[in-house]
Amino acid sequence: MNTPSLSVITPSCNSAEFIEDAILSVSRQESVSTEHIVIDGASTDRTLEIVKRHARLQWTSESDRGQSDAINKGFLKAAGDLVGWLNADDYYLPGGLEAIARAAHEHPEADVIHGDCVFVDSAGKIVRSKVEHDFDRAVLMYFGCYIPSTSTFFRRRIIDAGFLLDCDYRVCMDFEYFARLAHAGFNFHYVPRFIAAFRWHGTNVSLKQLGRRAEERRLVQRRFGKEAYSESTLDFLARLCRAKRVLRKAVSGNIARELRLRRMIGQDTDWLAGRAGLQTCQVLASL
Repeated sequence: MNTPSLSVITPSCNSAEFIEDAILSVSRQESVSTEHIVIDGASTDRTLEIVKRHARLQWTSESDRGQSDAINKGFLKAAGDLVGWLNADDYYLPGGLEAIARAAHEHPEADVIHGDCVFVDSAGKIVRSKVEHDFDRAVLMYFGCYIPSTSTFFRRRIIDAGFLLDCDYRVCMDFEYFARLAHAGFNFHYVPRFIAAFRWHGTNVSLKQLGRRAEERRLVQRRFGKEAYSESTLDFLARLCRAKRVLRKAVSGNIARELRLRRMIGQDTDWLAGRAGLQTCQVLASL
């Protein structure tokens, strides 16, 4: 099977604590052609020392306008048929990129391919059960950004058409990007497979800037929503889409997957560090 090639962009700035996990999680993927580009924002810790140890890695280090600017620089450098970004504190699960490439090969009409991610703590242990469903624009717009960017890839045709992240968004840049792509008519395809691990810890931007997150969310809803709804209507739509989301999961069988994942909370997923993490990831791949 002639599967598409992948480009992974990792924006970083003083990311020495976790970035090697991100790098290794790309380089140890099998059965898929992958390039990895690190766009560093002039780190002053040991980030570049770690990056330089990996000869196949492409990287630059210079001042930038923030995470979205760094990702855009990487998008424009990328040569892969599919392009995605992996934050420096996250990591892919074994077989995750092969699953994305296979789905893209089987669904050439899909412009955006997205899967599930598992939420883990700093040590890689599962802390939250969350499984997604087929794309639903209403759920995206009014429930919120349920698509995990760390498990998402974009066809090169999206980048070539000039669709990049909006650097004015500091917290909800992924939400704005997904909403803009949906508004432009691009096709989304969901892969019911755990693709990556998202580290849920105190330094996550979305946790530290809750006020800005709410403000940016409303901006996206007003810009790409079908109507200029009032605050009370938006709140009602959020509740309605939450219920719709549960129904979609029930119909697809993903609630059962989520319940099985819940029983795995506390288990280690760091497959790069030892056998226990690899065994957990093998179970995740079967869910």
